[in-house]
Amino acid sequence: MELSAELRNQAHNPRRLYLCHPQLLSDPQTNTPWQKLFATRDDRAFITTMGVNTDTFDFILRAGFAQDWYSTPIPRQDTDATATARPSRRSLDAAGALGLLLHYLNSTMREVSLQQIFALIPSTVCRYVHFGLQILLRTLRDMPDASIEWPSGTQFEDNSRLVTQRHPRLIGAFGTVDGLKLPVQTSDDPEIENAMYNGWLSEHFVSSVLAFSAEGQSSEFEMKSSYIDRRFGHCGKN
Repeated sequence: MELSAELRNQAHNPRRLYLCHPQLLSDPQTNTPWQKLFATRDDRAFITTMGVNTDTFDFILRAGFAQDWYSTPIPRQDTDATATARPSRRSLDAAGALGLLLHYLNSTMREVSLQQIFALIPSTVCRYVHFGLQILLRTLRDMPDASIEWPSGTQFEDNSRLVTQRHPRLIGAFGTVDGLKLPVQTSDDPEIENAMYNGWLSEHFVSSVLAFSAEGQSSEFEMKSSYIDRRFGHCGKN
């Protein structure tokens, strides 16, 4: 009887290609690929998978992400929005949630890979990503080290002087810029797909600008901020 029911379900839903609990590790907080990676505390592994080293990862956690993750209830249609958060019932702790977000943002992997790495079913991945991105954005906005600021009057003059020493005709500049294109997979959302499409290269990219001060320091600016803003409400990737 059970086999017949399963065969009927497969025949009725041929496009339902996702993982369920029986195909995943039993406990998202024990012996998952993410837990193995996190336990190594290896900078190279963190940068390869999440784009940040261990110190930066811990810094974001301490800057408010962990506190918000544990104290803010996850919005759900079947629960009261003002209810008390129950972090003990969540599949991931704060470090796991931040790891999930950084894996999601730093790669073009399909969500099924995230399900395997973190041992989460699709609905949980989508809910945690949508909820966690809002916390991450709020945390970064409150971090002075994550802010983007124009040079002060004195800094501008000092940097401009360094620029004109090398390029006498370049007056009024305090640094230089260069372009960067990060390849991404095609989104299901037509607006996001169109925003990421590069007609010259016939591929999809997130375009960024690397800005360098005359002192040699650099920072990265996202050109397509509207894409990131829209992604806060979008969970799917091909």
